Amino acid sequence: MTRHALVPYHLPAPPGVVCHVWDGGPLPGPDVLGEVEMHVLPYTFDEWSFAAVPHLPNLRVLQTLTAGYEHVLPLLPAGVTLCNARGVHDASTAELAVALVLAAQRGLADFVRAQDQQRWAHARHPSLADRRVLVVGAGGVGQAVASRLAGFECEVTLVARTARSGVRPVSDLPDLLPGTDVVVLAVPLSAQTRGLVDARFLAAMPDGALLVNVARGPVVDTDALAAETGTGRLRAALDVTEPEPLPSGHPLWSMPGVLLSPHVGGNTTAFEPRARALVAAQLARLGDGLPPLHAVVGPTLAP
Repeated sequence: MTRHALVPYHLPAPPGVVCHVWDGGPLPGPDVLGEVEMHVLPYTFDEWSFAAVPHLPNLRVLQTLTAGYEHVLPLLPAGVTLCNARGVHDASTAELAVALVLAAQRGLADFVRAQDQQRWAHARHPSLADRRVLVVGAGGVGQAVASRLAGFECEVTLVARTARSGVRPVSDLPDLLPGTDVVVLAVPLSAQTRGLVDARFLAAMPDGALLVNVARGPVVDTDALAAETGTGRLRAALDVTEPEPLPSGHPLWSMPGVLLSPHVGGNTTAFEPRARALVAAQLARLGDGLPPLHAVVGPTLAP
């Protein structure tokens, strides 16, 4: 039996699979769309990437190339299995997390501003060495962040929803936060993590501590964070915000202790080879009649 898939770029099709390429241009005709059982969404959060979904009557598997999938759930047809890109973004996002920690700790933003003004602004900044770092989220990204921090002579603690070997439970946060110098957020956005970093969470962090968010913007209460960073008590390095992008004039744009990057955690040259490898594996499983990898929502899975 021949299976059909709609994918965002050209890939060698495994035996028993026909690949149709769609990356945002005109949709294929209804004769093609009617055969598609697996659809790989283009790598973007823009709404146009879902344009084909309502026209796929035989869709069985929807694959996103993002690790987070909360933006897909409202548009997921009933009975369709949703798969995320687990593992694809771990390396790139972990690199950015460590870069943000180092940049914030060592004052790189200040040095860049001084360079623009041709000023030799010698200053002492806190090291990453000897700091206590808390990584909230022990999935692929969190583990990748922790492994990369291991060489910086800092003390790293992983936290997740439930305890396991080498991982503390999220219920321990009230005890852990007061002794932590850097908090890195690497959790998926869910009902449990939305607003996790609220005024109470931030108040438990010690003076001068750094919050790094490479997760999702709504994990953090933006107003509470702005209140703490606005006084200079806490610092922040954010790849994601709520809202995103921040509106013009928002106080986080200009706060001295805040470093912003425009949601680029996974957007490096490491993305495409890993994404292509995942899609190739999913296509092979489609051709072999096997269930897809990394299913997060589906007929037999709770949303």
